Amino acid sequence: MKSDRAGYLFALATYVIFASQDAISKHLGQTYSPVMITMIRYWAFGAFAVALAMRAPGGLRVAVKSSRLWLQIFRGVLLATQIATAIFCFWLVGLAHSQAIFAATPLLVAALSVPVLGEHVGWRRWLAIGAGFIGVLVILKPDAGIFDPVLLLAVLNAFMLAGYALATRLVARNDPPMTSFFYIGVVGAVAMTFVGPFFWEPMARADWGWMAALCCTGMVSHYCLIKALDHLDAVLVQPFSYLHLVMSCFIGVLLFGEVLGSNVVIGSLIVVGAGVFTVWREIRAKRIAAVAGG
Repeated sequence: MKSDRAGYLFALATYVIFASQDAISKHLGQTYSPVMITMIRYWAFGAFAVALAMRAPGGLRVAVKSSRLWLQIFRGVLLATQIATAIFCFWLVGLAHSQAIFAATPLLVAALSVPVLGEHVGWRRWLAIGAGFIGVLVILKPDAGIFDPVLLLAVLNAFMLAGYALATRLVARNDPPMTSFFYIGVVGAVAMTFVGPFFWEPMARADWGWMAALCCTGMVSHYCLIKALDHLDAVLVQPFSYLHLVMSCFIGVLLFGEVLGSNVVIGSLIVVGAGVFTVWREIRAKRIAAVAGG
């Protein structure tokens, strides 16, 4: 019970910090290139991943050993690209609106887990996934003369997040968590260093403080996520991601003057409801399988 309680506290801290770092990313992204911001952030993240791997049992020698090296590299590049794209979305689409669309990621993962992972999804979860996608359409509001094609960038970002999540599940079948964490940090840092210098621009002294805060929140949030997953199954951590949406909406409205249309609120409620239901069904299915296997 104490272990579970610690896991829930780490999960809560993870998504509270995620929302904070998104706000800092939006602040910096209004002035500087998202690619440059992501590159600097990854320099700190990569160093943190190496330091953590060195302190883990077996050190770097064990962390670098991967049974699915190319998939690990793909994950690292995909996540770095997704982060840069997300920062651009925060500036172009808005923090709250972007996160409302990103909230559909767990539904995409559930739908794509069938062809990619060979998992079974029952008809109830398929209905919930369908309802969630209707919620996304409500958020996008594709009415004649109203639909903004810029929102498709946020949809693309949700698919990138889903691809990253599926790749993570695949590598988890063979590689330990520390190996996966090591590769997303190091590969992302290397990938962004190849392209980031082309987007370099001078940064004001005050903004370097915000950049340092972004790097620190990035490291702390991922550490909390690792600790949460040490205590809880990933499916139990997933519902906390919806707190991320709530906080992002609050921050977007309060600090950045964003306006939430009724379609965003209604669509978000549909997506979150569908997402919570799919998570609950997955937890229930795993418990039934555990009882049957035991």
